[in-house]
Amino acid sequence: MSDLMKSIGFRAEALGWDAYQGLFRSMGLERASDYGAKLLRTLGPKVSVHHVARVNMQVAFPEASDRELDGLLDAMWDNFGRLVGEFPNTHRFDFSPNSDQIEVEGEEILAELDRQGQPAVLIGGHFANWELMAAVIMRHLKDCRITYRHANNPLIDQRIIDQRKAYGINILAPKGGHGAKELMQALKSGASVALMNDQKMNDGIAAPFFGRMAMTAPGPARMALRYDCPLVPMSIRRKDRARFKVTIHEPLARPEGKDADAILEVVTTINRFMEERIKEAPSQWFWVHRRFEKPLYKQAKAEAQASRG
Repeated sequence: MSDLMKSIGFRAEALGWDAYQGLFRSMGLERASDYGAKLLRTLGPKVSVHHVARVNMQVAFPEASDRELDGLLDAMWDNFGRLVGEFPNTHRFDFSPNSDQIEVEGEEILAELDRQGQPAVLIGGHFANWELMAAVIMRHLKDCRITYRHANNPLIDQRIIDQRKAYGINILAPKGGHGAKELMQALKSGASVALMNDQKMNDGIAAPFFGRMAMTAPGPARMALRYDCPLVPMSIRRKDRARFKVTIHEPLARPEGKDADAILEVVTTINRFMEERIKEAPSQWFWVHRRFEKPLYKQAKAEAQASRG
């Protein structure tokens, strides 16, 4: 594709992004959340990743009936649709201490880290509206690098960065090699770092997850061990419509060593933490990600096609 055609494509996509943002912003927070839920409950089952989500759920809940899985999938699309509607309205959330929109539990853990000037590695997963966790972090820590994945379209990427800055996330570190160096430098200088640690990383390490070995990013575990930093997990739960509870959990236990066995032990602990949070609110996790090995999804797809004759 020529540079001209690529530029035209980027601009067309950006116009679509602006239309999406404008539409949902015009609705206001709660109405946009409700409309997004209705929209994705209709459209979600029609896209290919619906099958991926079902396979993941079958791994996690092998005893679940088809009817139970159908209900869980519907609730998953409801939650994800709400996130779609809420994202353009994130600046409208009230993060004040007495907010009825964002309840925060365990904030004293971050406050103590900040008071001591202790850098930490914070980890989270793609639960509920995960964007809100980063906003909570930035309101409790003076200096923390929040990782993010670049959008493929640079015009949309800049819009997302600007939008995040508008609600307090102004220190971002890109994922990848350059971002990893930036995170390590931040820890050396006394700043904290925050990363998502619940998705597949092809060149990661294999660790147990819902009874299967799953490739998992070792970066957070490796950094916590290397720099002797607390490894602090966070989670978020949707309570009702556009109301949430963010929890800062106690730091995870870490072994004494820093070798490959120690890293695997910590990664296994992280995966166990993610499992527990998923089981607490199954519909609120990002199930559409191919978390396990590729043959699992190919086999499930072939079996589904065979059953349809």
